Amino acid sequence: MVLQLSVPLLPADAEIVSEHLAVALDEDRITCFNASGPIFTCTLSDERALRFAAVVLTDPTLGLATPSQMAKVIGRHRSRVHDYSKKYRDGGTEALEPKRRGPRGASKLKGTVLARAQKALNQGKSNCAVARLVQVSEQTIRKGVREGRLVRPRPVADDANQGADTAASTPRERSDQDASCAGGVATTREEERALAPTGLLVAATPQFEPAESVAKAGVLVALPALLGQGLVDVGQQVYGSLKHGYYGLTSMLLTFGLMALVRIKSTEGLTNHAPGEFGRALGLDRAPEMKTARRKLGELADRGQALEFSRAFTARWAEEDPGALGYLYIDGHVRPYHGRTLTLPKTHVPRRRLCMPATTDYWVNDANAAPLLFITAPANEGLLAMMEQEVLPQIRMLVGKERRVTLIFDREGWSPKTFRTWTQAGFDVITYRKGRYRDWQRRCFTEVTVDVSGRTVTYLLAERMVRVAKGFRMREVRRLCDNGHQTAVVTTRRDLSIETVALRMFSRWQQENFFRYMRHEFALDHLPTTAVEPADPARSVPNPAVKEAQRERGQLTAQLAKAEQAYGQQAHDNPEQQRRPVWGVTVSQAELGRTIKILRSAREQLDATITALPARVPVRETMHGEPIVRLERERKIITDTVKMVAYRAETQLANLVGPLLPARHDEARKFMRQVFELPADLLPNYERGELVVRLHSMTTPRDNRTLASLCGVLNELDVNYPDTNLRLVLEATHAATE
Repeated sequence: MVLQLSVPLLPADAEIVSEHLAVALDEDRITCFNASGPIFTCTLSDERALRFAAVVLTDPTLGLATPSQMAKVIGRHRSRVHDYSKKYRDGGTEALEPKRRGPRGASKLKGTVLARAQKALNQGKSNCAVARLVQVSEQTIRKGVREGRLVRPRPVADDANQGADTAASTPRERSDQDASCAGGVATTREEERALAPTGLLVAATPQFEPAESVAKAGVLVALPALLGQGLVDVGQQVYGSLKHGYYGLTSMLLTFGLMALVRIKSTEGLTNHAPGEFGRALGLDRAPEMKTARRKLGELADRGQALEFSRAFTARWAEEDPGALGYLYIDGHVRPYHGRTLTLPKTHVPRRRLCMPATTDYWVNDANAAPLLFITAPANEGLLAMMEQEVLPQIRMLVGKERRVTLIFDREGWSPKTFRTWTQAGFDVITYRKGRYRDWQRRCFTEVTVDVSGRTVTYLLAERMVRVAKGFRMREVRRLCDNGHQTAVVTTRRDLSIETVALRMFSRWQQENFFRYMRHEFALDHLPTTAVEPADPARSVPNPAVKEAQRERGQLTAQLAKAEQAYGQQAHDNPEQQRRPVWGVTVSQAELGRTIKILRSAREQLDATITALPARVPVRETMHGEPIVRLERERKIITDTVKMVAYRAETQLANLVGPLLPARHDEARKFMRQVFELPADLLPNYERGELVVRLHSMTTPRDNRTLASLCGVLNELDVNYPDTNLRLVLEATHAATE
C-alpha cells in the first residue's frame, strides 16, 4: 500500500483502512494516521467525537476514506455515517450529540399515584406524609418536585394577604389586562405556560385572586353538587391524570361540568364567552380554548375507557341510593343524523314522525326519574332486543343476583312470552297493553285519589286478571279517561295497590320530559366529533329485500282491492231484465276479471318470494360496497356522561330549593339556571383557608331569601375547591323582609 511506504513507523497493531488512512486501537482509545502522522485521537466511549471523526475523515475534499471504510472502523452501518454527515451540515457539532438513553418516564410516580401525590401536596402535606400516603419513598417525592412532575403550592405566607390587603380587580381592569397579554388573551401565568410545552409542568394548580363581578361565577353554587356526584373522584379513579400540560384532568372535568350548567352546549361555544372570566371561576388565568378542549377530550377518548367512566358513576349512584333501584324506567332516545358523509341505518324518529338516518340510545332512569345509565344500540336494535342483550345484564350487575326489580317501559317492549321468562329471572314489568281489547263496563271503575308531585289527581281505575299467553296471566289495570277512552296497563306485580300501578306507569312521562329537557338545555343530540370507527360487518340486520317485497305486496293488495271493488260494483248495478246476473257481469267485465286474476297471481308469487327470503342478513350484504362504519362513540359517551352528572347535580339543587318556592315549586330548575348566570365576587383568603363567593342580587327579595337559604345548606357541607385547601363559602345578597 502507498501508506505503508510513506509512513514506515506505524504502530505494529495499526490497521490499514485505505491507501491514505490507518487506524490503531490502544485499549479504550482510537488513533487515526495519514502519511504525515497521527491526525485524530479520542476515547471509544466518546460517541460525539467518533461521529465527528467519521464526518471529517470521509469528507470528499480530503479523500482519506469512504463512508463504508469508516463505518467498519467505528462499528456502524454506512447509512449511519451518511446520517452523521447530514446532521453535521445542518446543525454543526451540537447535532452530533447522542440522545440520552434511559427510561421514558417515571417508574413509580405516575398515573393515579402522581395525581394523589399532587392532591396531597396541594393540601399542604409534607414530603414525608405524601410519601407515606402514596407508598413511595420520600426521595421519590423530592425528585418529582425537583423535576417538575410535582408542584408544591406557594407557602401560605406568600398569599396570606391576598384576601385582606389586595384590592379586588374590576371587570374593566381585568379586561384591559387580559387584552394586553403577549401570549394571548388572558394568558397571565406566563411561567407555567412556558413550562407546559416542555413536559416539566404536571398541571396548573388553581390560584384565586380577588375579583369583582366575575361573569357567571354563580355557577360555583353547583360545585358541591358536582363534587358530590363524583365528577372529580370518578374521573381520577378511571383516568388517573392527563399528559403533562397546563390543563390537568381536574381542570378539564370541571370545565366540562360547568360548561353544561351554564349552557355552553359544545366546545365550539367556548369561543362566545370571555375566557378570562370563565377561567377565574376555574382558578386559572383563562378557560381552555376550543381546540384545547377538543384535544383534551380526544386524549381521554384515545384511552378507550369511556364505558368504564360512565359505569363507574352508575355504580356509585346505585350504592348511594339502592332504594331508587326498585323501579327502573327504560326507553329509547333517537338521535337523528343530519350529515351527508356517512350512510347510517334509518329508524323512526317519533318527534319528527318520519324515518331518517339516526342512532338510538337506551336510557335507564331510577325510581326518581334520575338518569342512571345509557347504552348505545349497535344498529338501532329494538327496545325488546336491547333489554334482553344489554340492559337487563347491566341492571342485574347493579342490584345483585337475588333482588327483584320492576321494569317500566312503553308498548315497544310488549312480549308476553318474554315477560314470563323475565318473571322467572327476578324482573317484574309494568307496561301498556298492546293490541285490541274490548272496553270494560263503566260500573267496573272506581274513583281513586293519588298524589303526583305535590298535586292531588283523581283517576277512575279498574282491575282484573287477564290471560296474555297460554298458561300465563297478568294483572291488568285500566284507567277510564274523560273522553271515554280506556288505557290498559298490565303488570306481573300482584302486591301493589291499584293506584301505585297507575301512578308508576303514568310517571313514565317523566323520562320523556327528561329527554326533552336534555335536548333543549344540554344539547344531548350534539355530536362532539364527526369521526367514524369500523363496525361489525357480520352483524345481522333486517333483510332490505324482504322490506321491498312487502312494499310491492302492499301496492298489489291495494290495486287488487280497487279492482275487486269495481267488479262488485258492476255486479250490483247489473239490470236483471237485460241478462242473467252473474253470467252477464262475467261477459261484460271480462277484462276486469283478467286483471284481478293477474293481480292475485302476482301477489301469490310475492308471498312465496317473501317466505323464501331470509328475515335477517349480515350488514355487509346491504351496504353495496360502502364502508361499514359507525359514529365514533368514545367522545360521545364521555360528554353524555358529564351532562348526565350535571343534570343530576342540578336536580339535587332544585330539590333543595323546591320547598322554598311553594307558589312555583315546578320552577325550581328555572331558578337554578338564573343562579348559574349570576355574576359574583371571588374573594380568596389563604390565611383562613377560604374562598368566598359573594353572589350578586337576584330579581326579587323572595329569590334572594331562597338563594341565601340554599347557600347556608351548601356551606354546611364544608367543600374544598379541588386541588386547593380553600373551603368554599357562598354568600348571597341580604334580602330585606317584606
